[in-house]
This record gives sequence, C-alpha cells and structure tokens, in this order.
Amino acid sequence: MTRYNPGTSLPMKQSKALTQHIVQPFNAAAILRRPLNTSPSSAPRPERRAGGAERPGRVSSARGCAAAAALRGGRSVHSSHVWLPAAGGTRGETLYAGAAVAVRTMPKKGGKHAEVGMEVQSKRAKREAACLPSVMDFESPDSLFASLISPIKPEVFFKEYWEEKPLLVQRNDPLLAAYYQSLFQLSDLKELCSQGLYYGRDINICRCVNGKKKVLNKEGKVNYAQLKKDFDQKKATVQFHQPQRFKEELWKIQEKLECYFGSLVGSNVYITPQGSQGLPPHYDDVEVFILQLEGEKHWRLYKPTVPLAREYNVESEDRIGNPTHEFILKPGDLLYFPRGTIHQADTPPGISHSTHVTISTYQNNSWGDFLLDAIPGLVFSTAKEDVALRTSIPRKLLMQVDIADSTKKLSSILRMLADRLENTGELRSSDMRKDFIMNRLPPCLGCDSDSLTPGGKLPKLDSKIRLQFRDHAVITVEPDQEDSDEIRKEMVYVYHSLKNRRETHMMGMDGNDTGSEDGAQQTPHGLRFPLSYLDALKQIWSGSTVSVKELKLTSAEEKENLALALWTECLIEVF
Repeated sequence: MTRYNPGTSLPMKQSKALTQHIVQPFNAAAILRRPLNTSPSSAPRPERRAGGAERPGRVSSARGCAAAAALRGGRSVHSSHVWLPAAGGTRGETLYAGAAVAVRTMPKKGGKHAEVGMEVQSKRAKREAACLPSVMDFESPDSLFASLISPIKPEVFFKEYWEEKPLLVQRNDPLLAAYYQSLFQLSDLKELCSQGLYYGRDINICRCVNGKKKVLNKEGKVNYAQLKKDFDQKKATVQFHQPQRFKEELWKIQEKLECYFGSLVGSNVYITPQGSQGLPPHYDDVEVFILQLEGEKHWRLYKPTVPLAREYNVESEDRIGNPTHEFILKPGDLLYFPRGTIHQADTPPGISHSTHVTISTYQNNSWGDFLLDAIPGLVFSTAKEDVALRTSIPRKLLMQVDIADSTKKLSSILRMLADRLENTGELRSSDMRKDFIMNRLPPCLGCDSDSLTPGGKLPKLDSKIRLQFRDHAVITVEPDQEDSDEIRKEMVYVYHSLKNRRETHMMGMDGNDTGSEDGAQQTPHGLRFPLSYLDALKQIWSGSTVSVKELKLTSAEEKENLALALWTECLIEVF
C-alpha cells in the first residue's frame, strides 16, 4: 500500500487528517483464499504451468473499417460455421441470421454434418491491412467478449453453453485468421528467446508418449537453436506460459476479459509439429477458450468423468471411451469447453505445425470458494452481537471421534446465520477480491501504460469528480492491519491494480522460477480509510459524477482529503 508523501507530487500541503487516517502503509502480504481442495496438483492460477488446458457479436473499428459497417447493417462480412453440440439427436438452431453463417450440429465421431442453417451470400466488404485491429471490439469488456464469440450472442452463450457443453465456431474469414496469427506465431520464438526465457518458468518442451506426458526441458535459459532442434527432430510441443507478458494484443484481450468476468484470465500458447501430440488425454480446472492461430489441430472431446472439475488430471484411454466430438480447428476458429471436459489434440500429418492459444478463467471461483472466503467474516460479525455464537462448545468435543450429538446445535446456528444474512443482506468477501485485484493485469493504455500519474485539476471542495478504472478497484471492510491491539477496529481498504506488473501476471509464487525474482508476491496497492468513509466511497463507486461538497462525510476537510487521496492514485477524474 502506498504512502502519500506530501510536498513531492502535489503542489500543496497535505492535511494532517489525510496523513494520519487515509493513506497509510500496511503489511504487504496478501491473504489468499483457501481452495476447497488443497491437493498439490491444483494449479494456483489458470494456465500457469503445464496443466495442459489447451473468446467475435459486434465488430467495430475506430478507423471506420468497412467490415464493421457491414456487420452493423446486417450484411455478410464473412462466412462462419457454428457447430452446436447435439443433444438427444436434436438439430441446431440458426443463431445469427444477419451474417453468412452455417449452423450445424457438432460433428460426432464418424457422423455426418446435418446442415440446418441457411447460408446467406453477400459481397465481402473491402478491408485494408490497417483494419486488422478492428476485428476485436475493445470499446468495453462487454463488446470485447461479444466480438470474441461472434456470431453467438453472449446471452445465448451463458444460457446454453457456459459450464454446460462445448461450443465450436468454425470461420472462413481471412481477416480474422490474419489477426489471430498476429497474436503469436512460431517465428516469434527466436526473438522472444533472446529476451532471456527459462525452461519451466516460461517454456515447457513436451511430447505425449504412450499416453503419458514426457517433459524434455533442459536447465536454465532457453537456447533457441536447441529449442528448434527439439521441435524439428524430436517432434516436441512448445508450451509458452503466459504470453500476455510479452504480447501487447494478448494483454489487451485478457485485461478486458478480466474486467468482463471479474476473475483472473491466463493463457498458454501451444506449438506442435506435424504428426505429433504434446499432451495426453486430460481435463482442466478452468473454463477454456481456444483460438487457432496457425496451421490445423485435430481435436477429440470426451464426456467428463468429473463435471466442473476443481483440479487438473490425466485420464487413460481405456477409461474415457470413444470421443463424443471430433473435428479440425483452422486459423480463425474458436473452441470453448467447460472445466472437466476431457480432451486431447494433435497436429495432422501434412500440416507443418499448429499454433493455438488457450485463454482460461474461473479457477477456484465457485460458490464453494466464495463461501470459504465470506462465511468467516459473517461468523465473526455475528458473534459480536449474538451470545449464542459465544457460548462454549461441549466439553471434550474436540477429542471425540463421533460428533453426531453436536450436529443439531451446529445446524441451528447455521440456520440462524442464514436468517441473518437474508435479513441484513451483508456478506463481505475480502480475500477473493483482494487476491483478484492484486494479481490481475493492469490496464493496457498503450504508450501511456508506464506513466500513469495524477493529472488535470486538483480536486477542491467545489469540484465534481467521477470514478475511473472502475473495473480495476475494489472496496473491502476488514480489521485494521496496522492495529496490534487484540480487538482491532474495522477499516475501509481500497485496492487497485493500476500499478500491477504485467511481467509477473499469473506467474505464481512457487519458488520454481529459476533465475528470476518474477515469482515474488505482488504488493497490494491502494488506500486505507476510517470506517466512517464507507458511505462516501459508495457514492463515488456508484459511477455517476459526484460533487465533492456533497460527499457523505462530516467535515469539508474530510471531503477534500478523500477526493485528494483518490486523485493521487489516479482513481478519479476531476471536473
């Protein structure tokens, strides 16, 4: 947490109240949420390591790309095949009639494609190379996600597919294919290796041999010549961890997706030579979006043995049975499947290589995880007011093997907590929020990314202010981290991710990051306020423009101090 240093960054003297009560440092150690399953095989971040897991609505262009105008007008701008998983032999529905879309049931193994949609032909709009960035709509998190899964509508996606079944969108769009290829390609590896990549931390070299993953990593820094030799001669797959650390376009995509989902979003790139497979059949603990960038990849999906799995696991061929779906991904295609979906993929013979990026999210982000985070605070606050939670447990309860006699009392207490929650509507989740904000990507601001400093007018009592970077800041109420007394008063903390480091995004803290300190734990950034500031902060967080003098605080000094503190952290605009 940063301390405001009066006299260095502001042309005015900071008030004593601000120094004493608002911007104070606290222990930088994060309190991370506990997962329901503490198995060491559970990855602490989506796609962080070699777990093996393997999002385009509306298209717009700030430059007035013709493709955007055509799509908004309902005219065809590309041909797209949307494969919908069949259920009980039912046929798919036409989901996007405005564009040239053929909607079919997802191909079963050995089955035929039953066309149930109508392909609408129209003249392709002329598009220049300069319009490449426009194929993804970065106007807002909502528009970005809609452009990722196009032509499927987000409301249809979350109703029919999210956590339920796979979705395959096969496209025939050269512009989109070229954009996908720009995200990452085989030829990028040489330059990236010159930046000091390490085996294990940044890259894994692996191959599936007899149903098992064989890791071919060397020690220390990655040598490009050796990497290319393993790729060409040993038919090994290159697994590149978290490429958004190096590729700005992936940073832009994943930062918007983190805003959209309110969950960490990681990625891995997989480059596999022809006639080879990198990973055995397995399932993951993340929601997976796969973008095919180069070449072709042959995919097989299987019925989950553990729906919505909480950890990565390899499955044997004799256990998973026949694939439920089998298909080829080509550049510009997108595949989604829920966590727990068993899958394997290989590059077909005759295809020089395949490159795809796996974008993943929602690891340890279930109701169970939320309860583990929120219930302790509910119990703590209730125990201060209700004597029932302060009465002693029975003698020797902790020494008993069978505690069935106490379950009736415990059930009664849980019902009481449920009633309190329903009546008050207060449930504070702090650790999951803090973990997300501390570890997510900072906003991608282009050339201004490294120089985010307060600017514009200084906030005064008669100023109007408005929150900015809303998706990058959270408010929590928690015990004072600076108070060493046994009974700690509650304080309001504002955490933000504006100063997070892109270079360490999703890289974890396991100590295996050889030769680098990038695995160090992130330091939280933000502000600390007395509890009396909570209502005023809620005013600002409402999203509308607020007058400083109308903030719900007692004195004019407090109002100015609050606005000034938020301004120093670049969290508000001043009018």
